[in-house]
Amino acid sequence: MSAFIGKYADELIKNAKHIATPGKGILAADESTGTIGKRLSSINVENIESNRQALRQLLFTSPSALSFISGVILFEETLYQNTSDGKPFVDVLLDNDVVPGIKVDKGTVDLAGTDGETTTQGLDSLGARCAQYYKAGARFAKWRAVLKIGPTEPSELSIQQNAQGLARYAIICQENGLVPIVEPEILTDGGHDIKRCAAATEAVLAAVFKVLNDHHVLLEGTLLKPNMVTPGSDSPKVAPEVIAEYTVTALRRTVPPAVPGIVFLSGGQSEEEATVNLNAMNKLEVLKPWTLSFSFGRALQQSTLKVWAGKTENVEKAQAAFLARCKANSEATLGKYTGGAGGDLAAQSLYVKGYKY
Repeated sequence: MSAFIGKYADELIKNAKHIATPGKGILAADESTGTIGKRLSSINVENIESNRQALRQLLFTSPSALSFISGVILFEETLYQNTSDGKPFVDVLLDNDVVPGIKVDKGTVDLAGTDGETTTQGLDSLGARCAQYYKAGARFAKWRAVLKIGPTEPSELSIQQNAQGLARYAIICQENGLVPIVEPEILTDGGHDIKRCAAATEAVLAAVFKVLNDHHVLLEGTLLKPNMVTPGSDSPKVAPEVIAEYTVTALRRTVPPAVPGIVFLSGGQSEEEATVNLNAMNKLEVLKPWTLSFSFGRALQQSTLKVWAGKTENVEKAQAAFLARCKANSEATLGKYTGGAGGDLAAQSLYVKGYKY
């Protein structure tokens, strides 16, 4: 049977293609209330709605920065928020040719019968929620599945359960006009080498695309958000060129050319590392039938957050830091980044063990 072709097919293809525009990428500003609380507490700012709104406003109204962004993933609260002068955030994004998106999963739960592996919840009432989000202006969605590498992990059970969840989510989104971003993240936790990560990444992606096809997901209206292939966090680091080669090889073996774009998560890499690795992939001279871009949260926001520190008088400086990071990543999507944007702040590791949103 062929892919699902519903009433939104043309719109899904158009929006997926727009998000995958070369030179642009996605800002992930979809931190849950708890997660953004951790970000705010790192700069001694209270986790209240007005502060969450102020941070998002700083990002979304940053002059020039949005010219390097094609999509922004929002948290439900943010989808319905306005700027301080009353303009809906959704309209601010649309006026800058940026597609608003929404995180729709409800976090991970332990998968019974495994050694601490997880599956993602949120399929209940997903169709109704997607319909509401579409009405509110969202045109794409994100769902994060989390896998890990261990002595016998990722297990076949975990791979299959997470692939099934991603496929169910993807087709429900498409039925409601939202481009699904399929995110099977393999955590970097552990002492494994890069070859082990490559093998796990290939196994997971192969399973995911098999199940997406089984569910008749329209691949032309879908984006993939994978991890980069790197050694484990307790392993010695390798050069960006090595990461690029292993990552692009894994993708070429598993991701159909019908998918318009691959937007990487940063997975706790420092801002600079994430940008340099993305740049190395785009410089590789092999056939890459999809755009390779970014869907970064911490790796776009960390320096900005530190410079802002919750103070109105720092907004302009913080926006300049955000612009520098967006521009650096835009260059990296074209293989033209020469390094060094953001200085020492951008070089700080963002790794958190067992990272949860």
